[in-house]
Amino acid sequence: MPLRGRVAVGAAALAVISLAVWLIFFSRPPAPVLQTEAARIGDVEISVLATGTLQPFLQIDVGSRASGAVVALKVDAGDEVKAGDVIAEIDSSTQTNNLATTRAALTDVTAQQRGDRAALDAAQLAYDRAAGLAAAEAGPVVDVEASLRALKTARAVLTSVAAQIDQARIAVRTAQINLAYTRIVAPFAGTVLAVTTRQGQTVNAAQSAPTIVTLGQLDRMTIDAEIAEADVINVRPGMAVYFTILGDPDHPVSGHLRSIAPAPTAYVSAAGAIAAAASSTAAAVYYNGVFDVDNPGRRLRTTMTANVSIILKAARKVLTISSTALAPPSADGGQRVRVVDPRGRLSVRRVRTGLNDGTRVEIRSGLASGERVVVGEASAAPTKPAEATPAARPRGMPRTVGGL
Repeated sequence: MPLRGRVAVGAAALAVISLAVWLIFFSRPPAPVLQTEAARIGDVEISVLATGTLQPFLQIDVGSRASGAVVALKVDAGDEVKAGDVIAEIDSSTQTNNLATTRAALTDVTAQQRGDRAALDAAQLAYDRAAGLAAAEAGPVVDVEASLRALKTARAVLTSVAAQIDQARIAVRTAQINLAYTRIVAPFAGTVLAVTTRQGQTVNAAQSAPTIVTLGQLDRMTIDAEIAEADVINVRPGMAVYFTILGDPDHPVSGHLRSIAPAPTAYVSAAGAIAAAASSTAAAVYYNGVFDVDNPGRRLRTTMTANVSIILKAARKVLTISSTALAPPSADGGQRVRVVDPRGRLSVRRVRTGLNDGTRVEIRSGLASGERVVVGEASAAPTKPAEATPAARPRGMPRTVGGL
């Protein structure tokens, strides 16, 4: 390469190196981009979160106390019934025959009572006649004694028959009740939630009452919320509570906690005995908190999942900012925030805070609604050298962005 070319290449390389050194040592570092938000009126609350299940306030399994085939099923799931409406009918042949048998037995013992009453009347006459003859010394005393024994026997027989009549009447009433059991009726007005037994199916009530349908009242719902053992010590009956459902998370439903179970349901056996906690140490422990809400329009349905919030503390319609806007407490325990004025100037201001739920914090003094506070910083892209930027901002002055 000619000398002139080598000189030109060296000069170009030297220029590139000089420019790089100048950019490294003399260019201004990019100012941080401050993320801000406006203080606004809102709510701050500290709450316990739980998951619950919706059930009708009144729900029962309507069963059969009679055994036999279901000969008629008069409802289906979703039907509305009134108290006393017939839900199903069980084959009543056996119960009808039992009733006829008991009535026949009552008739028989009643007829026996009439015969025994006639025998008592005859024994009374025989005794009176024997006693009269003995008093007139016209008959032996032994006849009086024999007639008296016969009279007492007739009275005892009549008393026994009267007891048999009572037993027969009880048997008739029992047979009538058993016959009535073959007609399954609604115990209250409500909605048929589920049909467990179908027409033609045979049910056996010898050991337990088989369920025919499940009936519930849907105008009021009960929520069983599972409260973790770490939170249940802070919760008590009467606290305000609200929940949302998965299909409508924007419309909370409010109520008040009615009760809290004294023992976790996982430790309660079917017999009602509390099992030893040591046997389930690895399992999470939850206590059921129960509350009720009205259900206008029956928008809430059985077994829906409820995302429950039990309010421990709350501040309503107060001035709030994001909790991230708070600087670490000063040595005197005061709280401070960085405020950006409309002209973009940054200042530090002391504020007095109230309730803090970890996301929003209540501001009791030191800020006004609409003032913008710094909630974070973002890195800015490298800027050109100060000489190349018209009306350059003084070194270190941050830029701000709003809308958070």
